This record gives sequence, C-alpha cells and structure tokens, in this order.
Amino acid sequence: MKIGIIGAGSIGGNLTRRLTAVGHDVSVANSRGPQTLTALAEETGATPVTVEEAARDAQVVVVTVPLKAVPNLPSGFLDGAADSVAVIDTGNYYPQRDGKIAEIEEGLTESRWTERRIGHPVIKAFNGTYAHDILDKPKPKGTPGRVALPVSGDDETAKKVVRDLLDEIGFDTVDTGGQDESWRQQPGTPVYGLAADVDAVTKALSEASPERTAEWRA
Repeated sequence: MKIGIIGAGSIGGNLTRRLTAVGHDVSVANSRGPQTLTALAEETGATPVTVEEAARDAQVVVVTVPLKAVPNLPSGFLDGAADSVAVIDTGNYYPQRDGKIAEIEEGLTESRWTERRIGHPVIKAFNGTYAHDILDKPKPKGTPGRVALPVSGDDETAKKVVRDLLDEIGFDTVDTGGQDESWRQQPGTPVYGLAADVDAVTKALSEASPERTAEWRA
C-alpha cells in the first residue's frame, strides 16, 4: 500500500519504521524539507519528500503534526491522493502548546476541527499512543492481551482501511464511533495513554467524560 506520512516526529518516525517493516511503500515529509530526513530514509527505505508530494497516489495519509501547524499545511495537499484515500489524524489539542482554539474550547472535537481545516474527513488514531509503543507493543493477531487502540471517524470505509492497517502492524482496535464522539479518546480521558486489551479500552471509553480536566488544561 502507498502511504504518505506528514510529520516525522516521534509518532511519525515510528510509524514510518513500523509501516515499512511490514512492506508498505512509505513517503515521509516534514516542515524542514526532505534533506533533513536522510537518516530516517536510509534506516527504513522510506522516500523523503516535500509536504506537497507526500500524499501523491497515497491510499492512506497520516497527518501527525501539532494542531497549531494544521492550518499551515499546503492548500490542496491531498489533491494528488487516491480517490478513496483514508486520512489518519494523530493530533491532540494542548492549549499550552497550540494556543487557545476557541472552537475546541467550546466543545468541538479536535479531529472535527482538523477536518474543517484540511477539507477532508479524517480517522482519529494513535493520538493517545506513546511513540515507543508503536515499536514495542505489536503482537500477532489473537495473542492474549494484545494492545487495542481506539479509532474514530464518520467514513466507515476509511475506518475499516485504518483498522485493518492497525491489525496488520500488530494492534487490535476499538471503534469509538463518529468524530462527534472522538472526545472519548482526547487528552485527559481514561483511554488516553492506555496500553491495554480490547475489554479494558472499551471500558475506558465508556467511562470518559466530555468535561475538560485539570490535566488537559495544565
């Protein structure tokens, strides 16, 4: 599968490592340019590209940048992607980093905000996953205690693509619902940062509150 990754920080870098390890054709981009991705490319076999080129012909595009950087993504950066492209949003809103975003402060979910900025539906995944878990936690399908990740989104076809991809790289998944329910996996909720199996993740999602916590506001 052709996959584009926009953002080569801890999450983007380890997704590049894991996805190439299972045989996917990965292009990776960051804000500093492909010349800064030489080491990652040599390590993984991924192709370093510009942000404008990352989605070209991609069936899956991962957007893994700080929320404050989302409005700065190039206009039309998804135009060259496959018609049915699934866009994964790994982002979280941290007011102390991103500045106050009024719509999110007033209750709009983070991924819904991102959708409006990029003009395309997204599937929220990996937002509460520690970067090292992407490499350390994968297990074969059916292994007892296999880590499950929450996944939300309105496009059921794209969500299935993403859930199948996560299964391929070693994780079970739990469907959080549509993006209006994705607050259940935002920072400060019981599932955020949880590395546990399907039952534990399902329970954590059910115990979430839409109220913003002191932890989230810190």
